[in-house]
Amino acid sequence: MSKKINFQRANYVVTNLARALKLYRDVLGFKVIFSKDAPEDSYSYDVFDIERGSDMGFCVLGTDDEPNCLALTELRGATLDPVPSPRRAAIVLRLEHFDVAVDGAKALGLKTYKEDRLETNDGRIGRELGIVDFDGNLVVIYCILSATK
Repeated sequence: MSKKINFQRANYVVTNLARALKLYRDVLGFKVIFSKDAPEDSYSYDVFDIERGSDMGFCVLGTDDEPNCLALTELRGATLDPVPSPRRAAIVLRLEHFDVAVDGAKALGLKTYKEDRLETNDGRIGRELGIVDFDGNLVVIYCILSATK
């Protein structure tokens, strides 16, 4: 018996939505689906361990093919603790505009890791690189250069 799973979206906590969108929308290419202030009874307070009454917003991002695939929970005016090592989460994105995204992230002053050669399980060859957003969240981007051997 199979169990149906529907992956709704990933979610990152950020401290400044306008600043975060410079990466997620302007560089990576996500579209803003909607943005709103969080209600006083938002479940996000509980699951992200945010003090009730904190000034919080919510933004859902998507692509043409994957609507609502990423959310940004904005914790306005907060200072987040550094992300511990080893990192415990990342989103991984396949981009056709890999070089443009790398240049855009660097222009924003974001930390980028050394580019690496990617070889997928099915033998495709590509490039990959990690980007750390303004709040310490990890985004790994990749592109495929050649088809299966």
